[in-house]
Amino acid sequence: MTKKRTIYTIAKELNLAPGTISKVLNQTGNVSDQTRARVLAYIKEVGYVPASSARMLKSKRTYTVGVVFTEESDIGLEHSFFSSILQHFKTYLEKEGYELSFIVKKLGKHEMSYYEWCMNKRVDGVYIVVGNYSDQGLYELVNSGIPCVSTDMILPGLHTVISDNDQGIKVTLDYVKNITKKSKVAMVSGPLNSKAFAERLIAFKKYAEQLKLITNESSIVYAESFGFTSGYNAVLKLMKQMTEKPEVILVASDDIALGVLKGLRDLEIKVPEDIQVIGFDDIAFAKHFTPSLTTVAQDRKQLGETAAKLLIALMENPEAEIDEVVKLPVTLIARDSTK
Repeated sequence: MTKKRTIYTIAKELNLAPGTISKVLNQTGNVSDQTRARVLAYIKEVGYVPASSARMLKSKRTYTVGVVFTEESDIGLEHSFFSSILQHFKTYLEKEGYELSFIVKKLGKHEMSYYEWCMNKRVDGVYIVVGNYSDQGLYELVNSGIPCVSTDMILPGLHTVISDNDQGIKVTLDYVKNITKKSKVAMVSGPLNSKAFAERLIAFKKYAEQLKLITNESSIVYAESFGFTSGYNAVLKLMKQMTEKPEVILVASDDIALGVLKGLRDLEIKVPEDIQVIGFDDIAFAKHFTPSLTTVAQDRKQLGETAAKLLIALMENPEAEIDEVVKLPVTLIARDSTK
């Protein structure tokens, strides 16, 4: 385990006096421009966040919460599932007297890290709606001492509220075997840089094997992103690479499933007569698909409100012992895309 850095370890690593590091961090005293630039570059490189800054942030409440939709995930506010959770989160926080402010990396021509933005706006806490594990700025933010919650990422030190993806896939495959009486199953997964999609794929492989369903590597494809077009392209690829047509296709999200249904329609494959399709999320228009979509329902209201309650608890009592990961149950809803 890496030892936590302090101004003393930073000073030793740079062969400078601790007082010099302190002057640079606090913007006081006489330090040469060259030394100042060297220190700032180094602390940015190693991701060091001074504990005093986090304490300063907490000293005066602003009742403002920063919101991160990480840009690297290519997910906008139009994403029906995440935007719905955010709306419930927002409604609950505003009822408790907080306001939300979106964290952006650029203000005009000036570029800041998430942490720098939070210090500038003096937020009390941060909600990471959805994040990308390759976004190093999120690690800096989570390790800064600012209370953070997420409904997507799982990281050490980050408090996360998620649906039970393992349970969702298990009830789905139980339904496939015991209710639809089918055995040849394929999956259209989402991008694996999403923790939720990765968990659903792992559960799919595990329970398909336990239930002795017929599946293999050629019956799994990966959508390139989170929406309609990626689902459409993925199902065309799936049907091309499979030597034998599947009886059921599990799709890792409803947004991707909409593209899957359109792709099957263009291939003149009837749903559910030829292939049955099951989604995940139960987004608002899942019941309005043609055919209406059998799917795993996540409680978006409970996800948003639980995340809001958790963040308030962390902001009001930073030392409280609170579980880092809270998993909420899911429910399978049978509609016309299965029979």
